[in-house]
Amino acid sequence: MKKISILGSTGSIGKSTIDVIKNHPDKFRIVGLAARNNVVLLEEQIRFFKPEIAAVYDDEAAETLRRKKLPVEILSGEDGIIRVATHAEADTVVSAIVGSAGLVPTHEAIKSGKDIALATKEALVMAGSIIMNEAAKKNVRILPVDSEHSAVFQCLHGRDMNEVDKVVLTASGGPFLGKDIAELDSVTPEDALKHPTWDMGRKISIDSATLMNKGLEVIEACWLFDLPPEKVEVILHPQSIVHCMVKFVDGSMIAHMSVPDMKGPISYALSYPERFGGVIPKVDLAEVRDLTFFRPDEKKYPALQLTYAALRAGGTMPCVMNAANEIAVEAFLESKIAFTSITRVVSMTMTAHKVQKTDSIDTVISSSGWAKETAKDIVENSELRIQN
Repeated sequence: MKKISILGSTGSIGKSTIDVIKNHPDKFRIVGLAARNNVVLLEEQIRFFKPEIAAVYDDEAAETLRRKKLPVEILSGEDGIIRVATHAEADTVVSAIVGSAGLVPTHEAIKSGKDIALATKEALVMAGSIIMNEAAKKNVRILPVDSEHSAVFQCLHGRDMNEVDKVVLTASGGPFLGKDIAELDSVTPEDALKHPTWDMGRKISIDSATLMNKGLEVIEACWLFDLPPEKVEVILHPQSIVHCMVKFVDGSMIAHMSVPDMKGPISYALSYPERFGGVIPKVDLAEVRDLTFFRPDEKKYPALQLTYAALRAGGTMPCVMNAANEIAVEAFLESKIAFTSITRVVSMTMTAHKVQKTDSIDTVISSSGWAKETAKDIVENSELRIQN
């Protein structure tokens, strides 16, 4: 029986992970739960699974839980999240904390020898070399939970990488696939949050609409599969049935297909190298009928170009891009800037950055902090801010 700690248990990935584990109580036991501040749902999870340890980022939320007299130790802050991530009883840590907050707990889990079911792509975006080197040092498996990376992992399994020509990640195109560029200036946060195929959190939904999420996945794929940027492509596929394609040097290509349901890749990451039956509905191609693909418009989706620019710059630049994007997305959701200004804030922050080597987690955290402050200043003091 695998013993699991879940970081981000009340988010969309965390809840899907809970569903998978509930369906296989003979295979898994949850020993640790961590969330940001959703104490209502976390209390339900604690009462059901009876973990040995639980944590929330927010101190007040932690105190609220302690007053419930739950049969578990309640911790708070980043130190509390790290305690869950490194809990001695855990075999595997599901890293599903959205954004840069997931970096340090994920790194600490690897340092303590835990296998990682990775949904927090920012850990590799911010500190890919550090994370992968530490995983190799500790002989830790990093199993991808993102649907696209899980698909790539399955398509490449047991293959000679010298035979691989390109890895193609698919993107739905988000809710604005059919809109002209000129229409994007006036879209609202409510419009951007209406993802056509995936049920995701607010931040990831906005990143999907700008295609920044796919850009972050390009960086993640480069680190996970040891690929140069020129070997990773992005193509728009609105049906979200094909999650990746791998092109081989002989001109052949294989694809991974499934219905768009995160329980599929989550189940595979947890059960690997086994497969469980009946996890998600099977694809009926006769019912789907049409599978369409489009090249992304670089002018409409500038986030992709920022991603490749960050990869070429290397060092701390991907970390800076990610941090600036977090601030820009938050500003858009608060109606401080227009949708099209998200990538402008990111670009302006990247232009102001002097790249450093990612030689330590402290350097990464410092660069992330600098980028967030710089992006906030751009939002508040540039012509991009919407005047109310």
